[in-house]
Amino acid sequence: MDTSEEKVKPPDPLLPDSASPFRRRDFFLFWTAGAVDGLGTCASSLFLPLILLGAGYPAGLAGLVASVSLVSGLVVSPVAGVFADRWPRKPMMYTAAVVAAGAMGSVFVAVALGHVVLAHVLVAAVIEQAASATYGAAASGTIRRLVPPGEYTRAIGYLQARDQAVQIVGPTLGGVLYQLARWVPLLADAVSFLLVAVLSKAIRADLTPVREGPAASFTRDLAEGLRFVWAEPFLRFVVVWTAGINALLGALYFHAVFASHARGASPSSIGLILTLAGVGGLLGAFAAPWLVRRVPAGRIVTSASWAMVPTAAGLAFASRTWAYGLLLSGVSLIVPSVVVVLQTQAVLVTPDRLLARMGTVLGTAGQGVAVLAPVAAGVLVTAYGGRSVALGCAGAFAGLALYATFRARLVVGGTP
Repeated sequence: MDTSEEKVKPPDPLLPDSASPFRRRDFFLFWTAGAVDGLGTCASSLFLPLILLGAGYPAGLAGLVASVSLVSGLVVSPVAGVFADRWPRKPMMYTAAVVAAGAMGSVFVAVALGHVVLAHVLVAAVIEQAASATYGAAASGTIRRLVPPGEYTRAIGYLQARDQAVQIVGPTLGGVLYQLARWVPLLADAVSFLLVAVLSKAIRADLTPVREGPAASFTRDLAEGLRFVWAEPFLRFVVVWTAGINALLGALYFHAVFASHARGASPSSIGLILTLAGVGGLLGAFAAPWLVRRVPAGRIVTSASWAMVPTAAGLAFASRTWAYGLLLSGVSLIVPSVVVVLQTQAVLVTPDRLLARMGTVLGTAGQGVAVLAPVAAGVLVTAYGGRSVALGCAGAFAGLALYATFRARLVVGGTP
């Protein structure tokens, strides 16, 4: 879709398109805000159920709080996407961060005073997830204002590497803070949101979306975003591929955890699986911009899709924890290059006025399916055994790879 008619203020004109995105002040602030946000969230969210358990609430209720908060984020995300394409995005970002800081700050105070109430924690967790979804919706429409097209692949690769690093460091940081006191991770999360607000407000670029004519009704704007994604063949492909990959990767991760536990692996050994997978994803994210500049986009998507088939099949015959970790690390190494290709082209084919809605539609489709992965993996491993689940995932990967092969002609121009 041609978007040349849009008058979008370009990024810093004093830097050439070949400059590193980190040399651009606004991108550096945006990247740092995301890193701080991710570390704070990882440091607290994993330990919030433990705080409820420590207060005497049963495991079922603790798990319910986590599930309801995640679902609230998925529900709010597409709604926030509509407003992020209507309103100035920067105020949305720092306001959402302040709201999230207040929610988690209230839980910190309650835990520090020893007055943990389930209803309060649930409401605060829902508000925090909704605010985070709002921040994410506004942030998804900013990349075009922060770097020029020639730097999209590297910028998105750096964002992927940031998120992978946070997944590795965040839980460990949270564990260290939790050992100091139960309320410390919550305080860290609240402070991190305040820092995100400061960093977001310091961005100088005009992030206000381009509007064409008067604003339509909310439902029409929401429907317009859905119609645009569905009408654009490439974006339809991204929805199917992303949802499929997220569901299968989630199933494989939890399959590895459940199968290792059944074999008597210790918690530290199971943690090694996730650590190795995270390291693979981090290395893949760093390598993705280099690879995308040298290999045709369609070939990256099809080759990566087929490479996941034998890796998933290998999990069916693995018997050691380190083998699970290495195989999952191989999958995690492959995925970031595809993500960079797809996200770059998605930004290129989407008008500025629809960027946030496009991002939230794609994100909700992928995350909504992934939410079911833990439950599905647990049920299937119990009913059919770990080997059958891994082989089933390998077959599903093969079907997804066939789909990618037939649709590869859509994946062109991913690198400007």
